[in-house]
Amino acid sequence: MFKKIISTIGVRFHAGVCILAVTFLAGCTGLPKNVEPVKNFKLNQYLGTWYEVARLDHSFERGLSHVKAEYVLKEGGGITVKNTGFNQEKNTWSEAEGRAYFKGDQQTGHLKVSFFGPFYASYVIFYLDDYQHAFVSGYNHNNLWLLSRTPTVSQKIKDTFLTTAKQKGFDTSELIWVDQTPLPAHTLTQ
Repeated sequence: MFKKIISTIGVRFHAGVCILAVTFLAGCTGLPKNVEPVKNFKLNQYLGTWYEVARLDHSFERGLSHVKAEYVLKEGGGITVKNTGFNQEKNTWSEAEGRAYFKGDQQTGHLKVSFFGPFYASYVIFYLDDYQHAFVSGYNHNNLWLLSRTPTVSQKIKDTFLTTAKQKGFDTSELIWVDQTPLPAHTLTQ
């Protein structure tokens, strides 16, 4: 009888852990409260190079300047995402390549992106300015980016970004304004 009780507890524990893991992984591709992805999204206009103007800090970009992302259609579906950034302290370039897929229909700016095996996280485009500037979040309010087709943006775009992000619940006092000033020629090779 004791073995049967232990076995039942073990099955329930295992099932609980599996449900928790699935819920956690699904939650990583959800939407932050008060953030809605753009509608009428046009992927072909979004593809190409984007410069990171501002971000909330996170470990995989910590210490990087001159960050940019390149989005290219993958053969067979999906998007290849290539992020690069410069670590001035180490005088080296960092690169990460991932893949992205739409979470739902392709006219909604909500994708899931992975740089680490089978683990995906949300990529929510919640503001687009004629495909020249984009405000992007992750699955919670700890991830936020201002992206631009150019390395710098006007004060008007910065103000719009700050106002919009605050209204959506992001802590803009923690933003990092990414250094995009031209690097010396010897650092430009990757």
